[in-house]
Amino acid sequence: MLDEPDWGVAEIGAHVGLPDAEVHAALDRLTELRLLRPKFADSSILRPVGLDVGVQLLLARREAEVRRVQEEFAAGRAAVLELMESRSPTGGGDGDRYEELTSIEQIQDRLESLTHSCTDRLLSFHPGGAQPRAQLEASRHLDEALLDRGVTMRTLYQDSVRNDQDTFRYAQWLTESGGQVRTAPVLPIRMVLFDGTAALLPVDPDNSAAGAVQFSGPGIISALAALHDEVWRRAAPFGTDGDRERDEEGLTGQERELLRLLGQGLTDEVAARQLGIGVRTGRRMMSSLMSRLGARSRFEAGILAERRGWLPPT
Repeated sequence: MLDEPDWGVAEIGAHVGLPDAEVHAALDRLTELRLLRPKFADSSILRPVGLDVGVQLLLARREAEVRRVQEEFAAGRAAVLELMESRSPTGGGDGDRYEELTSIEQIQDRLESLTHSCTDRLLSFHPGGAQPRAQLEASRHLDEALLDRGVTMRTLYQDSVRNDQDTFRYAQWLTESGGQVRTAPVLPIRMVLFDGTAALLPVDPDNSAAGAVQFSGPGIISALAALHDEVWRRAAPFGTDGDRERDEEGLTGQERELLRLLGQGLTDEVAARQLGIGVRTGRRMMSSLMSRLGARSRFEAGILAERRGWLPPT
């Protein structure tokens, strides 16, 4: 495009030997990277930025990504160190305690022990979209025992579980058995909270094999319960028809969250993972949003979505 700025999709496709759909996708990606911009005279026509500007933009973007990862790592490390310093296994000043569980067997044993001793309520987050069938089968007898004892169960899944047969059926079974189930576009972390006295959280949210931590005591448990209550309040009740309520703009929570994530500059892969859906599903959803906006590119879709109030102000 630097050499032939007047070429359209057909000419580019013929030159590089790609179908129009792949050329459109490539142009969308270049637009996301800000290597293509609308012409001043006609915003529907894209033009490439200068080579020197393009290289600087790519380097700046990469440097920003590296800084963001470093900042997130530093913040996470600082939070963990602060937590470790302020709480000990024998109890801190406010009675809060933690215990690290390093093996899957330890985690399973502790989960069963806490479940059997739970008498009032069990609150949980289950991110990641579709849940493994083996995990669902292992949970059924524990959940059934809780419900038989009259324990209140509030279970939160991601919206995407409505598209997974096994998880959908399990959620149906929970609601029919007396449990409460809601779904949200994204969930903060995997968590199980027992009676407001103990909680299990993963050491690494992206790697369950890394172990778990059991927290207990009023301080941290109250904070985790408040987090669950807030997400629960904004989540949609699980329905057997699988339909998601739409807001006044005609958007589902999942669609609005996808726009927000992509608007932050996340890739399709990262956005899909956070929503608990496949990359192709995310791209189909974005294609549908572009069609409803009447946009011909993601760049134009972002502008139109912000004008309509579909995106938070930047």
